[in-house]
Amino acid sequence: MRSQQLEERRSKRYDALLAAGVELLGSPDGPAVNVRAVCRTAGLTERYFYESFSDRDTFVRAVYAWVGTRAQSTLLDAVMQATTAEDTISAPVRAFVELIIDEPRTGRVLLIAPLAEPALSRRGLDLLPGFVELVHSQLPDSADRQLIAVGTVGALTALFIGYLDGTVTVAREALVAHCIRLISEASMRG
Repeated sequence: MRSQQLEERRSKRYDALLAAGVELLGSPDGPAVNVRAVCRTAGLTERYFYESFSDRDTFVRAVYAWVGTRAQSTLLDAVMQATTAEDTISAPVRAFVELIIDEPRTGRVLLIAPLAEPALSRRGLDLLPGFVELVHSQLPDSADRQLIAVGTVGALTALFIGYLDGTVTVAREALVAHCIRLISEASMRG
């Protein structure tokens, strides 16, 4: 019983640290992540930080991996719950927009932090194949299927980054409609 309580507390501290990481790494002013800031934001001491992470870079990569897994799960769940061909395209777009626009810090961690945070320099590229495969699996079989999937993911990534950093200034529903149209047109070409 006691070891279970200890493990539950450790798990809660770990989750609090990850949430603090999203808060700091996804800051609108850019990532400002150091051990003290993480601990202050999580309301924990450095002892608990080092209980879970060996150093700052390991922590930053864990936060990014957590957000990346969450994004991929969100997309896969939306595809699996789709009941029509149209839903197979629109549901993941809507789910992804909810994740990264309704939670902009999460969006900035996923899409912008790898461009600004040295500890993540390759991590953004590591997640791309999973997103490309999701689009690829929705396209009809063709010689250009892989190219269309990569191009579509690149275009969507640029749109979402622009929306998050303020360079794309359209209404949310216009963004959603455009992304759905982009994927729909890709599936017709695919």
